[in-house]
Amino acid sequence: MARHDASELAHRLGQQAEAVCRYYLSNGHREGRYWLVGDVQNTPGRSMFVRLVGSANGKGAAGKWADAATGEHGDLLDVIRESRGFSNFKDVANEAMTFLGLPHPEPEQISPRPKSVDTPSGSSEAARRLFAMSQPIAGTVVEAYLRNRSITPLHGTGSLRFHPRCYYRPDEHAPTETWPAMIASVTDLDGHLTGAHRTWLDPSGRGKASVGTPRRAMGDLLGHAVRFGLPGDVMAGGEGIETVLSLRCILPDMAMAAALSAAHLAAMLFPLTLRRLYIVRDADPAGNGARDTLIERANAAGIEPVVLSPALGDLNEDLCTLGVDAVRAAVRVQLAPQDITRFMAVAG
Repeated sequence: MARHDASELAHRLGQQAEAVCRYYLSNGHREGRYWLVGDVQNTPGRSMFVRLVGSANGKGAAGKWADAATGEHGDLLDVIRESRGFSNFKDVANEAMTFLGLPHPEPEQISPRPKSVDTPSGSSEAARRLFAMSQPIAGTVVEAYLRNRSITPLHGTGSLRFHPRCYYRPDEHAPTETWPAMIASVTDLDGHLTGAHRTWLDPSGRGKASVGTPRRAMGDLLGHAVRFGLPGDVMAGGEGIETVLSLRCILPDMAMAAALSAAHLAAMLFPLTLRRLYIVRDADPAGNGARDTLIERANAAGIEPVVLSPALGDLNEDLCTLGVDAVRAAVRVQLAPQDITRFMAVAG
């Protein structure tokens, strides 16, 4: 072909989807018609699905991928960009053509994607701008949403904000929509904002927005988290924001962190002061994998790991279905004895 545009390159990569995945997503593996891996940065895990067999183009095309944990999606050009750390489409195209064995064209023959990637919308800087444009959650749809999830103590939730008209695009070819959204800051251990997580909400606050992927993250996530409270010698880490906030209903003074996916929970960085880590497990295979990895990493770092398991799918499901008293009783028997009096809220 004389010109190498994005759609043609993505199509050709899709024709060799499994080979692309084995090369750029080597920490994953094939299961049936999909390649499973932790995320587009090649983190071990199972939350990202790459379609290996599919139609020639469109949503079901081979090479299309989605991350069930973050809501991100794309094609194999995005995989090459993220795995190699490129910020310029020319570099992505050249890498793709090298993989495909195609001759590299002159620079003017490369047709870029419609949306420039020189200043990517998913960058840490874009995340900082989004969080700065948002407002406190008191009296907003975010507060209503959390209360409808049975999360009523909202002290110390400065890492959460509200955006009344947050942009949402189903895919790169669809028109942009706007929905109210809960914006969460993702920070490193020093408190620097590295990313943001968006949960688009129904304007009534009774649930998430009626969109295909109501949760998406942006920026630098690996090792970082949405944080509540300042970590000391004891903290808790879990996957979802709602799951972690459910535990805070019972342990309001314990520092906690939501890593946003099982793969990112497994890779969560430990504060130097940490001596005991409560692992807030989701009851699914990905949650089991994160639990096992964190136990191994914590033990190697001289940190005591303690697993907190839900009765149902996760702690927020427990809270909504069984009630706060049942969750309090279940958490109490799983805590280290010294942490019961130190952190547990008195039932009132």
